[in-house]
Formats: sequence, C-alpha cells, structure tokens
Amino acid sequence: MACSKMSSAVRLAASLRCPLTLPARRRSTVAAAKAKEQAAEEGAKPCPLVSQVDHMERNVPHKPCPAATMSFDNTQEAYKSKATWELLRSMVVFWLCSVDALVDRNQQILQLSKKLLGQTLFEAMMKMTFYGQFVAGEDQESIKPIIRRNKAFGVGSVLDYSVEEDLTQEEAEKKEIESSTAEVEKENLGTVQREKKYQVQPGFGDRRGGVISARTYFYADEAKCDHHMETFLKCIDASGGSSEDGFSAIKLTALGRPQFLLQFSEVLVKWRRFFHQLAADQGKAGLAAVEIELEVGKLQESLAKLGIATRDEIHNWFTGENLGLSGTMDLLDWNSLIDNRTKLSKLLLVPNLQSGQVEPLLSRFTEEEDLQMKRMLQRMDVLAKRALETGVRLMVDAEQTYFQPAISRLTLEMQRKFNKDNPIIFNTYQCYLKEAYDNVTADVELSRREGWLFGAKLVRGAYMQQERSRAAEVGYEDPINPTYEKTNEMYHRCLDYVLEEIRHNRKANVMVASHNEDTVKFTLKRMNELGIYPNEKKVYFGQLLGMCDQISFPLGQAGYPVYKYVPYGPVNEVLPYLSRRAQENRGIMKGATRERELLLREFIRRMLTGNLFYTPKF
Repeated sequence: MACSKMSSAVRLAASLRCPLTLPARRRSTVAAAKAKEQAAEEGAKPCPLVSQVDHMERNVPHKPCPAATMSFDNTQEAYKSKATWELLRSMVVFWLCSVDALVDRNQQILQLSKKLLGQTLFEAMMKMTFYGQFVAGEDQESIKPIIRRNKAFGVGSVLDYSVEEDLTQEEAEKKEIESSTAEVEKENLGTVQREKKYQVQPGFGDRRGGVISARTYFYADEAKCDHHMETFLKCIDASGGSSEDGFSAIKLTALGRPQFLLQFSEVLVKWRRFFHQLAADQGKAGLAAVEIELEVGKLQESLAKLGIATRDEIHNWFTGENLGLSGTMDLLDWNSLIDNRTKLSKLLLVPNLQSGQVEPLLSRFTEEEDLQMKRMLQRMDVLAKRALETGVRLMVDAEQTYFQPAISRLTLEMQRKFNKDNPIIFNTYQCYLKEAYDNVTADVELSRREGWLFGAKLVRGAYMQQERSRAAEVGYEDPINPTYEKTNEMYHRCLDYVLEEIRHNRKANVMVASHNEDTVKFTLKRMNELGIYPNEKKVYFGQLLGMCDQISFPLGQAGYPVYKYVPYGPVNEVLPYLSRRAQENRGIMKGATRERELLLREFIRRMLTGNLFYTPKF
C-alpha cells in the first residue's frame, strides 16, 4: 500500500517487489482506475511487505487483515443481545408490517386503540410492540439501558430525537407556503422569478407525503427554531454522556426558514450549471465535474461576451482571489467565487438559458429576513461547537433536492471550520440522485486541497416517491436514478471513491448507512483489498434500531465500528415516525423474508437447545 510516511529505501524495496500495486496519490479516481487496469493486465497481486510496513508506519496496532467477507447467517451471534421475548416481538411486528390492510390504516388503528384502551394501557401496548421495537425510550435517561446493552455487544449509537409536530395536511401546507415565500415575492416586487423547482408548490407543501423514515420540520417562528436547537443540544449532551464515540443527528430545516435554503440552493445550482455551460463551450461536456478544467483565457473571453462584466473587472476577479494562476480553473475554483467569505456575490450575474438575458443570482432580502438567515447560521455554529466540546460527531441529515444544495454547502462550511483535527461534522449524500458522484468527488477534492477531514454518510435516500411526483407534476427533470440497480451502482461508485481516498491519505471518513447485505459485503471486500483496518475507525456501518440486527451485531463483535440510529421521544409524539416505519417495513418485508426467517431459526435453535428463556448478560 502507498504511504507518504514510508522511507525512500522501504518504498524502493516495496516497489521492486510489487511495482504496480501502488498508484500514486490521484487527483481523481480516473487515474486510479487506469492504474488498476494496468496492474490487472500485468498480473500484479497485493504485496504483504508494503501492507505491513504501511500499517506499522501509521502507528496502528497490528491486527489481522480486515475480513474479505462475513457471513450474516449465524443467528446465535446475530441475536445474542436479544432475549427470547424480544425475538418473538420482532417476528410479530415484522409480520404486521407486511400486511397491507393494517399498514394502510395504521393511523386510524392507532387512534382507535388509544380511545378503547385509554392513554396508560395504549402506551404500555406500544412499548411492548412497535414503540419498543423501533424507539429506544422517552427521554435521555430512559434510553441509556439500550445504549449500554448495544455497546456491550459492539454497537454504538446515533441519537435522533424523533418527535414531530402533529399537523393536519392543510396546516402543514399553510406553514410551508408562508415560510418559503420571500417578502419581495409577497409584495410582487421581485424582478427575478425563481425556477419552478425552487418555488414553493402548494400541492407539495406537506413535505411528509411519500416520505419514509425521515422526520419533518415545519417553520413556525424564530422561537420554535431556538427550541429545536435546544433539543439538539440535549441530544448531543446525551450522546456525549452515554458513550465515548457517539453520533448525533440534526436537520437544518429545523433551524431556520426554508425560504433561505430554497434561494441559496437555486443560486448554487445556477452557478454550477453556468460552469457546465462554459465547459461545453470549451468542448469539455460529459466529463465528471472534478475532471473539468477550463482555460482561463477562454473563460474570461466568454464571460465578457455574455456581458457579465468588463474584461478588466473579470480579470480582477481572478487575480484578486488568486484563481486561475495555473492557466486553468476547475469547479472548486469556480465555486469559491461565491464563497461567503468573498464580496463578489452581489456582483454575480448568470445568463438565463431560456430568455438569453443576464440575471442577478440573488434577489434582495429585507432586514428581518437577513437577520433570520444569520440566526440560522448562528444556531448551526452553536451545535457544532457543542459537538466539538463533547467529542460527539454531528450527522447532518439530507433532505429534499430543492433544499439539499444549500444544506450541503452550509455543512461543508462547518466541516472547513470544525474538521481540522477530528471528523466532527458529517454530511449525508443520497446515492439515488443522478448527481451524487459529482457531489462526493467535488467535496473530497476540496477537503484534500484545504487539508480538513472529510466526513460522509452514504444513504440511498428517503424521498424518492415525493421527488419523482413533484418533478413530474411541476415540470423539471427527475433528479432520481432511473432504476434501483442504477442507485446501487451509484452507491458503490461513491463508496469506492471515498475508500480509495482513505487508502491514500487516511483523512477521509465514511459511514456506510445501509441495510443491504451486498453493499456491506462489498465494503468489507474493498477494505480488505485496500488494507483499511477496522480499528482505524475510518469506515463505519449504520442501521436503524430494531432492524437488520443480523448485520449490525456480527460486524460489531468482529471489531468493526457499527452504529444503530436510535430514535427517542414520548410515545404520543413519535407516532408519526412509527407510522412511516410501518410503511417502510411493508416494502422491505414483502420483498424479503430473510430477517423473519433468521429470527424464527434462532427461536427454534433456543427451543431445541434448552435456551428458550435466554436473557443476555452484559
């Protein structure tokens, strides 16, 4: 394996024994892929000497190589943290989740049960069934036993306060429309119309529709945002108090008006689209975003012809920011022109591809809107500082594509500030998006240039049905990959890129948040091939509480960093979360009976071996 700390003599000796196994640190995976192909053609094999030297020089205690694969069929190991009654509960809950009639009417059934049983018996019933299966407890104290038990069996926790406001569809739509519309638009004074995708759409104002597992926040006022921040702070403190290496999850829509996320997202997307338009003019269309390099001379000419600014002004942009000194400019250089640390954003114009006219990127904010935007940034800063103080990693959840560019950019700014020594802030990348690979590679490249630690959670995505319906009805391109197979390919492509980055400089970190056994096995295989050791804690695995224990616990007991997403909150206030969990499990359980079969197999094994009343000891 390549290692920048390896002495020249050792590197030479290693290269003589396996000359093509170690491609030089790459600018992108393209060079790495070519090196792989060349090595394969010449029959190169992994070199034990280099692997051992590289491992020792990183000062990582020597351990056996990471497993090339792992069996998830050993039910005794998978369920050793569960009492037998918990196995039975899982089987019953998963079976109920596969019955369409029950899932379709789950909210009505829950309300009827509450009326018939009364609040006390209803809560007891929920804690014995659905709530007990998928939720850890009502508050920071009551969740500690589950956190301790999981930790004893090698599984950490990502704490997630899953309480949602109980709003009707009409109430949710009214709040969303109000909070997503700028004052200048209400007064009809704006000279710039937002693109359809970034306008609030009445039919999709209730963002809970067609969404599984992800909780949803609606803006009420600044006091409510402060309340959400305080809740997140308590969650961070609870995570820090219950484990040494915990995570805590937050959503940025809980911290401010969605209007700002919509407008900032549109700015970022237009600016990136403009870059690709200029790249096409230079004959560089179709390349991955990080592979495109524009010739500065031609770029300046193009900008001047479009009437963006005078040649002297454009020249000053580049020289003032020390950009394009090599004669070329890539996407990261381009994005830095609208960095919030520069004063260029007010000057920037982009061409409207439909009208052919040049338009400003930003419409004006009122003084109150400007203050609200600053408060949102301040709340993010408060949370990140608390996470740093307590040693908790902060996981910023992904949201809808019309918010996500802004969410990712703001998260990236937090990473720049707080990920200098340890990976404190993790961004989430939704691999069902067509642009996922470009997003991951651009952010990895930026972290490499600036020297901070990249942190990512890779998911497939939770908003597919809503995203597709909205795109079709409103009239813009579907952002989702066309098939599940394409999404799997995208997931593995993004993951492989980050794993390669870990191999080369050990500064990247990734959580493989997946219930897919093939994806987990793919990760283990690539870790083995690249010499990434579990005890380095660069690659984490994540699953939801109450699901896929046959993956989580064998991984944890084998020494891999693995985490459960641990929702908590009062019974009545997490019912919306439980309702969506039932809907998610319907699809999973109807399509795959494997987990129920494994649970049944372990129950039968305990019955036949006289362990029917087994209780875990920890």
